[in-house]
Amino acid sequence: MSANPLSPEPGEEAHAGLQRRRFLGYLLAAPTLVAAAQLGEASVRAPKAAAAVNSAPQPAEVYDLNDMLTDAALPTSHLVSVQINRDGTASFEMPRAEVGQGITTSTAMLIAEELDLPVDKVHVTLADARPELVFNQLTGGSNTTVATYTPFRVAAAAARGRLLQAAAVELGGAVTDLTSRAGVITSQLGSISYAELAEKAASDRNQQVVAQLKPAESFSIIGKPQNRVDARDIVTGRKKFTTDLRVPDAKPTMICRAPTLNGKPESVHNLAEVRAMPGVLDVAVVSTGVAVRAETFGQCIDAIQAVRAEWKPGTAAGKSDETILRELKAAQLPLAVPKADPLAETVEAEFTFHFRSNSALETNCAIADVRDDRAEIWSGLKVPIKAQQMIAAQLGLPQNAVTVHVVEGGGSFGRKLFHDAAAEAAEVSKAMGKPVKLMWHRTDDSRVGRAHPMCVSRVRASFLGEEVLTYEQRHTSVATDFDHGLGEILTAMAGKLPPGNRTLAESIFDTTQQTGYHFGVTTQLLNEVDYGFNTGSMRNVYSPDVRCATELVVDQLAARTGKDPYEFRRAFLKDERAIAVLDKVAEEGEWGKRLPAGVAQGIAFHPEYKGFAAALVELDCRPETVNRPIRDGVTGPRVRKVTFAVDVGLPVNPRGLEAQMMGGINDGIALALTSSLHLEDGYFLEGSWDNYFYTRQWNTPPEMRIIVMPPTTGRPGGAGELGVAASFASVACAYGRATGTMPTSFPINHGTLAFEPKPTVPPVPQSPTNGLDHTY
Repeated sequence: MSANPLSPEPGEEAHAGLQRRRFLGYLLAAPTLVAAAQLGEASVRAPKAAAAVNSAPQPAEVYDLNDMLTDAALPTSHLVSVQINRDGTASFEMPRAEVGQGITTSTAMLIAEELDLPVDKVHVTLADARPELVFNQLTGGSNTTVATYTPFRVAAAAARGRLLQAAAVELGGAVTDLTSRAGVITSQLGSISYAELAEKAASDRNQQVVAQLKPAESFSIIGKPQNRVDARDIVTGRKKFTTDLRVPDAKPTMICRAPTLNGKPESVHNLAEVRAMPGVLDVAVVSTGVAVRAETFGQCIDAIQAVRAEWKPGTAAGKSDETILRELKAAQLPLAVPKADPLAETVEAEFTFHFRSNSALETNCAIADVRDDRAEIWSGLKVPIKAQQMIAAQLGLPQNAVTVHVVEGGGSFGRKLFHDAAAEAAEVSKAMGKPVKLMWHRTDDSRVGRAHPMCVSRVRASFLGEEVLTYEQRHTSVATDFDHGLGEILTAMAGKLPPGNRTLAESIFDTTQQTGYHFGVTTQLLNEVDYGFNTGSMRNVYSPDVRCATELVVDQLAARTGKDPYEFRRAFLKDERAIAVLDKVAEEGEWGKRLPAGVAQGIAFHPEYKGFAAALVELDCRPETVNRPIRDGVTGPRVRKVTFAVDVGLPVNPRGLEAQMMGGINDGIALALTSSLHLEDGYFLEGSWDNYFYTRQWNTPPEMRIIVMPPTTGRPGGAGELGVAASFASVACAYGRATGTMPTSFPINHGTLAFEPKPTVPPVPQSPTNGLDHTY
């Protein structure tokens, strides 16, 4: 709908321009009250005042990825609606995917705030694929709360306004004499509940109404700590993920895969033998391997282990960490900024970041029921429209003949931007003519799933006296797959056309990366090369590696200019909010305190998605810590304390934000110290979580303090990924200070292979039958 801007949202003028509090909404014809929001020009952005600076704004400071995703979602915002039910509760089908980040909770809070309902009376579910939403059903880039903050509230406010009008008729008197609280509207003449008004307030035709949003000073829910709405279901095991769903005749299904990445089946020698195994119902050769459908997943594993097949070589055949590193260095763009002053000195460094697993706690899984004339899919999907469109094309069906149900996911970190499992399940179901419940084995996920690309980052900075004159960064990476596009098939397919994915990757890079410092002439450029790997937009995409390289060089600049690392950063930061988070961690983390030899502090900051984060860590690199015995694990240094400050503008749910940052901190520690994939002869050696060393209990900081800064703007910024980069960089900087040597290859323990690789044939190992050997 077109907006009707009448009055400013308090507190929003400072950073987001002039925002408005009154909008037009729609009442939709329905048996009970249903209200929607459509936002056109919902805000007028006032330009910032010009300031004298020694660095021009970078693209991400002017128009970032969040701006792009928000603007893309805006035209279809009116197609989401809030419904008031006959029992007085509210229902909302959210066009985003809940994968553990807590957006069902924050969304329930936004709607409850505007409806004057308790949060537990707002039921948020996930919408099926809705192609009419176009770009408005993509979950990524920490954009959900940013893009939906106003539309969801407007829909709820339109419903509240209609309830008040209906109550005025029922109770007598004026709307201005009414108050609403906890689902009850009261006046001096009496009270009436939302349950009683659900039908009375309903509309028999679509009509436009004015919706007035609450001012920030009236918030009683937004900005207050809130437990997750699904917390009890999670801890009691009641929460349903894809493999928990009961779809008639959808039997467990798994795939025997090639021993090398993206290898294809050439011939299978014993199909009849496999079909005759206990519990096996169907066997089919598909594009990715040999599919087995059985009564149990255990029987699927037994059958996969029995398959004898010949395989075509995969896309990474013969490649290793060493060969990819040589190719990346050969593909680097040149440093091109001329020396600004003949007396200027330079700091130059090159960093290597190895492949990392993009496997979430929940492995890839999907249910598919494909018939001759229709198909139905269930899976955790962050781009369900594109999944629906691509699966329809794959099956040769009209798009409207394919129904895609979005299921809550057990983690994503960017993995569920890709519908690999759903497409595979559809192919298998069609081949077998029966419903399937397809699950990837953890080994599948580690070895042939998606990985964060290996990359190198070269940095050169020049300085004269106490001034930094130039900063150049050339980031060279194995190609990141962005074929999810903006969530639908046209932008997805455009990414496959020359220069296609490369152009999209550069756009993502340019709209997310910024130094945040006044470093004179500043350039950060990306070059990506496709080497045939399955990659993805792993959490924070480019930022952790780019920021780690930047902050390590900042420490070198501070040392070369004789400055304290904290004071040096503070002197060059562009934004007052950035200075505030840096100051906060320095104060609360006791920057500069005396520590034992081999233990050091590291400090770093990161700006992204309209937010700012800073981390201060204490890292123990003493021999007794580095060499402590840990069975079947990479030990090395340990982070013993983290102080972290985050400013996202307006935190909708500070408790949820704190949890997000806690996860991001542990991600950052893992990236710095322990977690990586080892590529050898065309496949990754890691075959399970046992082999992949994410931050474990014995490496988790005993002390962690997360400080959520008070609101600094009237709107929320992105938070889902904001905790990773600053944490990674601060650990790297602490390592350099503790050891006296700047680290240049990550994770620091990548050179230590602390496990015996599982065989590639059969492609999945036997499931353990006795876990007592692994207890402590």
